[in-house]
Amino acid sequence: MCHVHCVSNITCSGCRRQISCRRMDVCVIRVSHCEKEIFCFSVPEECPSCGEQLRGSRLQEAPVSLPSPLTNGHKTSCCLLVAPAQDNTHREFDGMSDLHTGVSNTAGVVYNYTQGGVVRDQSGWESCVSVPLVRPDMFPLLAQWDRYLDQFSDGPMWDPAWHRFDEEHHNCFTFCLGFINSVLAAEGRSSVSRDTFTHSFILPKMRRVTKYTTLYRHIQRHQYYMVDRQKDTQQDTAAKPDIF
Repeated sequence: MCHVHCVSNITCSGCRRQISCRRMDVCVIRVSHCEKEIFCFSVPEECPSCGEQLRGSRLQEAPVSLPSPLTNGHKTSCCLLVAPAQDNTHREFDGMSDLHTGVSNTAGVVYNYTQGGVVRDQSGWESCVSVPLVRPDMFPLLAQWDRYLDQFSDGPMWDPAWHRFDEEHHNCFTFCLGFINSVLAAEGRSSVSRDTFTHSFILPKMRRVTKYTTLYRHIQRHQYYMVDRQKDTQQDTAAKPDIF
């Protein structure tokens, strides 16, 4: 399992992750009214700002559902996955808790490195952060992905009889990044460093999870979260391109 210190220092202590994190199953919605944006689980009876009745009345805009940043890793294909580790008591992504990483094959089986070697999980990654690695139109690479992943996983580097697991230098993230770089090499591409991959592909996802989780917990405690409505300003939300 990995420990993420909000930046790029990812270490790992090697426990196999078997328990799904605490899920956020209720959908967050955004309601616009009286120049406010109200985030909640259901449309309130009245506007928390002006007191006007909301239910049964016409809103400025239809309520919008906010998609959760967490996905079912077993329904992904060719992704790097980040999930709370088994001893992460609260099953949280809080920037300081133990995390675990793995790579999914084309069928959603998650390959991850532990103290006992590489395991192939068909369950346990139902609520995690997903980093797509391959564009869906890269058919030649997709056709080779499972073979690449099996060959890399069977290598002596991940056999505990040959190499001892080390939480700082030879861990689950070492396995994932090593696999990514082995595929890049097979495709005639330059390797990517640990810091570059973490800052470019993982941290943006983790920040979104942190913001969403903070919002979700606030709504659980206070029924809603309200901010001033933005005046037609849109941030560039384009996702980072796939690495391959």
